[in-house]
Amino acid sequence: MTIDIRIRKHLQAGDRGFNLDIVMHAESDRVVLYGPSGAGKSLTLQAIAGLLTPDEGLIRLKQKPLFDSAAGICLPPQERKVAYLFQDYALFPHLTVAQNLAFGLRSGCFNLRRPHDHPAVRKWLASFELSATANSYPHQLSGGQRQRVALARALVLEPDILLLDEPFSALDLNLRDRMRRELSELQQQLNVPMMVITHDPADLALLGDEIFEIRDGMITPTPSART
Repeated sequence: MTIDIRIRKHLQAGDRGFNLDIVMHAESDRVVLYGPSGAGKSLTLQAIAGLLTPDEGLIRLKQKPLFDSAAGICLPPQERKVAYLFQDYALFPHLTVAQNLAFGLRSGCFNLRRPHDHPAVRKWLASFELSATANSYPHQLSGGQRQRVALARALVLEPDILLLDEPFSALDLNLRDRMRRELSELQQQLNVPMMVITHDPADLALLGDEIFEIRDGMITPTPSART
């Protein structure tokens, strides 16, 4: 995977402003954005996903422009083939596990009534060992199971890249270590490019082949590569 980002965005919050000025080029399928809270990590992911529109610049994924202010290009989120996994997983509480997976695939209400009829739902339920909980609701699941559902829902549309916003922050330490290993193994098995943002140094060694540090809205000039 290749991703090029050169964007600027000014955000005003009360009397204080924040300038996002991101310049980065990555060629790995495992990229980590590392830095403290408030550094601009989530804003960068939101810009890639199309949830935040930069004031100017360029975002290109696999040589395809997602945003190019000079060319007047700004693809809507649904056309970007980018999956975004939020910190709280953002599962629909009134839908079962299978229905959560089917939500993005539905062409009407049919798939939500009978989600198991869709082969992609069956595939990802099996891949994430969720078949036994397919008819359960999010509040009936453990933290690890909820994360698996969120990952499966993100991958069901076969995105070009998976963006993960602090994916382990809601888990206890023991579960965090296990899910970190599981995510690393799943990424290698599925061969899906991913970009993870984190402030936890433990994520770097296992999940980052290219590591970019963000501070005060800017990335340090040279990425760190895992050896």
